[in-house]
Parts: sequence; structure tokens; C-alpha cells
Amino acid sequence: MLLARVIGNVVATHKNQRYEGSRAMLCRQITPDGKDMDYTCIALDSVDSGEGDIVIIAQEGWSASTAATGRAGAAIDSAIVAVVDRIDLL
Repeated sequence: MLLARVIGNVVATHKNQRYEGSRAMLCRQITPDGKDMDYTCIALDSVDSGEGDIVIIAQEGWSASTAATGRAGAAIDSAIVAVVDRIDLL
């Protein structure tokens, strides 16, 4: 899993039927204190996140596929599984 900020969405007019109804979001990995890192990825949204939200992304195929589409087996390697309310650094 990784921590990221949603920086945009990706519009695809034609996509595999397994992705119907899912939004693809462009996300930038961040540090726990909110600084941007170099890694950017596209993740299917399963929690109705929006631009600017801090999110948790699952990057394991089975988890990402199931979280994003409700069933396993779709070719997805990144899914947004939570919108973060706050981070408490200890």
C-alpha cells in the first residue's frame, strides 16, 4: 500500500467491460508529512475520491482488482481503497 494525493482523473471513452462504472484517477505518491514524491500512477477509484484527496492505494493485484470492481481477476494493479482524514505522526 502507498499514500498518495489525487492529482487528476483519466478519461477513457473505450475501456474493458470489467472497468465499466469505475473512474481512473491519476495519483502522486506522497510522504507521511505530505511532500510529493517522484512516483505517479493511475489507480481505479473504489471509494469516490476526488482531486486533492489524500488516499491509500492498494498495489497488489488481487486486492486492487477486488476493491475496484467487486470481483477478482480484472487486470488492475492499483486501486484507491481509502480517503485519508488525517495522519498522526508519532
